[in-house]
Amino acid sequence: MDKLKFFEGTQERTLVRIDTLIRLRWYAIIGQAGAVLVIAFGFGYPMAWPVCLILIAMSAGLNLILNQRYRSTHRLPANGTFRLLAFDIAQLGVLLFLTGGLQNPFAILLMAPVVVSSTSLTQNHTLMLGGLAVAIITFLAIFHLPLPWVPGSDFELPGQFLVGVWVAIICTLGFTAIYAFRVAEEARKLADALAATELVLQREQHLTDIDGLAAAAAHELGTPLATIALVSKEMLHALPPESEMREDAALLRSQAQRCREILQKLTSLSSEGESIVEQQPIMAFVEDVVNPLRDLGMKIEVSKFGNDADEPRIKRSPGLNYGLTNLIDNAIVFAKNKVNVEVDWTGADLQLKIYDDGLGFPSSIRDKIGEPFLTSHKENGSKRPRGLGLGLFISKTLLERNGAELTFSNLTKQNDGQTGACVTIQLVSISS
Repeated sequence: MDKLKFFEGTQERTLVRIDTLIRLRWYAIIGQAGAVLVIAFGFGYPMAWPVCLILIAMSAGLNLILNQRYRSTHRLPANGTFRLLAFDIAQLGVLLFLTGGLQNPFAILLMAPVVVSSTSLTQNHTLMLGGLAVAIITFLAIFHLPLPWVPGSDFELPGQFLVGVWVAIICTLGFTAIYAFRVAEEARKLADALAATELVLQREQHLTDIDGLAAAAAHELGTPLATIALVSKEMLHALPPESEMREDAALLRSQAQRCREILQKLTSLSSEGESIVEQQPIMAFVEDVVNPLRDLGMKIEVSKFGNDADEPRIKRSPGLNYGLTNLIDNAIVFAKNKVNVEVDWTGADLQLKIYDDGLGFPSSIRDKIGEPFLTSHKENGSKRPRGLGLGLFISKTLLERNGAELTFSNLTKQNDGQTGACVTIQLVSISS
């Protein structure tokens, strides 16, 4: 059996490179060895320096074994990282026991492995390491060898002061670990959410690229079809009326003409792409987004407030299309009877409002709307299964990438008494 299997564990998710842990331990080894040598030989204070150096050598030996066994890019499973950090806490605890316990100012370094764990391991692993650190700190407050000091005199801190040091280390340990865990967890969630957003955007881009591929195919097939049509036409002129081949030549020419008409429709997407695909009047774009959603069984009302002569155009993109679609779909989920989409423009200012007649955004999430992994399906009685809470985040991210500004709010009572959630979108228009 491999003697290093103890550090491998069975976790599927690997987080920390072995090289990172090895480097951190080398820094600790250098600091520990330097402190022992300076105190024992520099100041000449009596201490169990041979035992201390043996403990430091054990840590260095483990580093050499890990460095020999693993490549620097190898990532340890969470269980392996946990065990290595637990070893660091235990090794430092023994060193502190030999050098004064909590009277030793380096006792605060017991927090370091716990903080490392809080940024990279699970909550359970961090809690176990924190518990181990607290147990060792408590033990060192009561049991320890004397602090190395001037020969012939003893250095003892008052009991109340030691209690204060114990409380301070425990409080600092808890605060830093929780803070580091929260920051790292939010960073991980944001990274996962952005990755999901990129996948959605890539899918929408692929769908958009289909139009371009169809237009390109139409252009490529145009020349051979024109040749077929020309040859079939010449065959009709060359064949006598009573020839059996004349009917086949006529059929060939008609089918070639039909193919050319179909390809012309595809080509029109390319030739008119500037006005139809890339740029589009805002109302036509909104209708294109809304029409597929009408089949979901919810009434969707589209209203416009602006002069038709000055109707702005917008630059279409997969992100803009998906973002608006997702916002309207989200409103449908929580609406009771209908969803309203209002389009308003004045000069270059273009604004969309999407609101429903549901319960509105819950107060518990109102200040966090747009953050990843935030969901309120359970709170407002939605019948749709609870999702990952990425919908609004993805929509907000994609729309903002296209220059839009979003505002989330709850409606106050309208003339008809309607309340609900409202999303206001300030869009960038191309022209009027």
